[in-house]
Amino acid sequence: MRTYFKKNKMKISVNYKETNNEILKVDSAQCLSDFVIKIKFSDGTARLVDFKPFLSKSIHPSIKKYTDKNYFTNFKIIDGNLNWNDYDLIFPIWDLYNGKI
Repeated sequence: MRTYFKKNKMKISVNYKETNNEILKVDSAQCLSDFVIKIKFSDGTARLVDFKPFLSKSIHPSIKKYTDKNYFTNFKIIDGNLNWNDYDLIFPIWDLYNGKI
């Protein structure tokens, strides 16, 4: 616990838990088959993420176009994120890490 004092002498106590301050990033990604990507993260964890259920349920044309394998397989890792077509399609890192989108 840390204690801080402000100018008006008010005491503020903050509980905190020490954690590793490393920011989780995507280190590598490989399309294996039919909309499944193997993603390796900066902490050494690897996940298989199946994007097909998400893509096939979407009715939005800007997402639905990624059911075309040519669009889907054209991703890049930018700033530690899995990124399609200059941020046209991107997912929260924690969703990818948990293997559920």
